[in-house]
Amino acid sequence: MRTSGVGSLPGTDVGAGVRLALESVSVPWLPEFPARGPWAGMVGRALGLCEGIGAGLDAGAWKLAAAPGIDQRRARAALRDDLDVLEENAQGLTGQLKVAVAGPWTLASATLLPFGGRVLGDRVARRDLAQSLGSGVRDLVSGIERRLPGVSVTLQVDEPSLPAVLAGAVPTEGGFFRHRSVDRPEAVALLAGLGGDVLHCCAPGLDVDLLLGEHGPGLSGVALDQSLITPADWDVLGAAMERGRDLWLGCAPTASPGDAPALSADALTRRVRDALLPLELGPMLSERVVLTPACGLAGWRPSEASALLRRLTVVADRLDDALHR
Repeated sequence: MRTSGVGSLPGTDVGAGVRLALESVSVPWLPEFPARGPWAGMVGRALGLCEGIGAGLDAGAWKLAAAPGIDQRRARAALRDDLDVLEENAQGLTGQLKVAVAGPWTLASATLLPFGGRVLGDRVARRDLAQSLGSGVRDLVSGIERRLPGVSVTLQVDEPSLPAVLAGAVPTEGGFFRHRSVDRPEAVALLAGLGGDVLHCCAPGLDVDLLLGEHGPGLSGVALDQSLITPADWDVLGAAMERGRDLWLGCAPTASPGDAPALSADALTRRVRDALLPLELGPMLSERVVLTPACGLAGWRPSEASALLRRLTVVADRLDDALHR
């Protein structure tokens, strides 16, 4: 059973964070470091990737613009720095490397049009933004694989806003109204156009069947917060794993340890075992399940984040032993 992270790490020490993400899990990933500023977070990184579309920060909100603003240029520079650090520390790395990017629906929900209103409310604008993002993502993936020839990039698409987009629950810029729900075929089409491998969502109400069903966007798996998976979701996930899809299981809660004690390896092992064994998939689970934190760890102390990731390896080893007896 594999282990990985899902997004952010605490602090601003990119070198130490990248080394942790490379060494402490079996599927390394390129983390985000939002403590450096909004240009280094999920939305800023995605807008920095966009080709042919300008954006900037206006009163704390990202807004499309005629030309790249200083914060979009900072986002591009921050990502280049991250890639340089990754290349320096990952020489000789082979196999999977997971890279995350905000998905088109979350990006459209978080970004404003030049004259106000969310991109989400303009069908043409959200299509153009998705296409621009897709072009930038393809360049990112090919660039990493050139820098690290032994690596195969797994693209994680972060879509925390997708359930609200599909439910018509995203508020308008003023907050008094809600955007109309997006048709499911359009939602799937924009996701498919990005070419992602794994969709990550740590918000309730995600339609798992839409993503993994016959007419889904062609994902190899989903990354979900275990506490939000319903009994109906487990039925869909079990059938999907039998068809060769992966479940990146966010088994470790990511509320700050100051709010609630982090679960021990024993508690995490029981939690995952009790969820997975009723699926009756046997040793297949070792191949199809990747253990992760439920979400990013930006709010944690570096030592706590490191300890949690290493606990996941202990849990994965224990579960492998149990499944192969």
